[in-house]
Amino acid sequence: MPILRVETWSGTSKDKKRDLVETLTRETVRILDCPQEAVTVIIDEVDKENWGAAGELCSERFPDK
Repeated sequence: MPILRVETWSGTSKDKKRDLVETLTRETVRILDCPQEAVTVIIDEVDKENWGAAGELCSERFPDK
């Protein structure tokens, strides 16, 4: 049973999450030749102020995203 875990910044729209889940599920089924019902996708959203990259908080490094 494949479990795919995605971490992203908070604020992703429900439509984009749906598209992501559908696409990851479809491609996992294609690549691993497993039933769709076996695939689980977990999306963890993290506030940008709780995510650092290149020594900076992402809320400061990417204020407009």
